[in-house]
This record gives sequence, C-alpha cells and structure tokens, in this order.
Amino acid sequence: MFKKSTIKFLRELEKNNNRDWFEANKHRYESDVREPALAYIEAMAPQLAKISGGFVASPKKVGGSLMRVYRDVRFSKDKTPYKTNIGIQFRHVAGKDVHAPGFYMHIEPADVFLAAGIWRPDSPTLQNVRMQLDENPAAWKKIRSAVERSGYTLQGESLKRPPRGYSDDHPLLEDLKRKDFIAVQNLSVSSVSQSDFVSTTAKLFAKSKPLVKFICEANDLEF
Repeated sequence: MFKKSTIKFLRELEKNNNRDWFEANKHRYESDVREPALAYIEAMAPQLAKISGGFVASPKKVGGSLMRVYRDVRFSKDKTPYKTNIGIQFRHVAGKDVHAPGFYMHIEPADVFLAAGIWRPDSPTLQNVRMQLDENPAAWKKIRSAVERSGYTLQGESLKRPPRGYSDDHPLLEDLKRKDFIAVQNLSVSSVSQSDFVSTTAKLFAKSKPLVKFICEANDLEF
C-alpha cells in the first residue's frame, strides 16, 4: 500500500512544486501516491462499516474519498499548483464536501494524523451541535474524556466571545465557543509504510466513534 517512496515523492514535490516537474514525474504520482491511496480507501471500506454504515469510502480517482492534488489558487497568494499532502475523507453519506461529519486521514512528509468530527460546519449545523452539548452536558463530558483518553486532542478554531444565546459563565463555555468539533490523533511518519497501517488507523477511528455519533445525532443524521 503506502511505501517509503510515497513520502519521498511528497518531499520532492515540496521542493519542485511546478507543472513541469509534476508532469515529468506524474508516473511516480500514480504509482507512489494515487494508487496506494485508492487501495487504502478500498481496504478501509469494510473497516468503516464496522463503525457505522453511514460513511462513504469511495476509491474513485476523481470525486471519491481521495482529495484532489490540484490546489485552488484563484484567491490565494500562494500560487503553487499542487498540494504536497495526501488527504482522504470518509464523509457522511448525507454530506457533499469536507464540511460534513466524518473521518479524515492526512499524510505529508513531516505530519501524519487522523481526524474525526466536523470541520467548519455551516451555522445551522454548528448550532445543533452546541444545543446538543448544552442539553446533554454529562454525555458530552463523558464523550470528550473518552476521546481524549484514547490519544486524541480536540482542536480547531474558537470564538473569542460566547456564542449567541449562551452566557459567559456557562460551565462548558470553552466547548460551546468551538467553531470546529475535530479530534486529532498524530501518527509517526514511519507508520505510513507499515503493513498494519489499515488496521491501526481503523482501530483509532473506532475510538473516535462517540464524538462523530454525537455530532450526527445532533443533526438528525443516521449513524
């Protein structure tokens, strides 16, 4: 599946992020990045089904769980054309983009991690999660503790002030201020090329299940 040459290619792409180099090395992108990524997605499908049947593992070259290598540079000062990481999202079947609840796997030369939850949700979705948290504080604290004990950390951006409708002395204010409900688990770069990478990541995703289920239930999504 993923190989040491996967990281080697991404490291070289960081230094040669231009169309001429990429086109000359596109065969390496296919063999060292895209093909193993699609194989990983296919292998993860039955593993995800054990967690929940509500998430998509699509090994399509375009439009599936593997994110595009091409950057959208229209509104960016950074005009380098390619992403120098592998991003794979297993999103909820009801979602259409990266802002849906789901599980995520990220590989770049110096940073490998898993994430679970929801990133940059729209206002109604975020409000539903906050309401669920506010109405079920004991359940939320139990979920948060379980996820953190399993090695995840809750990350993402937060509001500077309490969200509308919540007082500044709310006992769960710091959680209510979250813009993202994302749990992140860091992995070693060397783990990527190990033979048990699928089983390792599947077990870690399973440990984040309580958080993802909480988010889905807050938004009346089947889990």
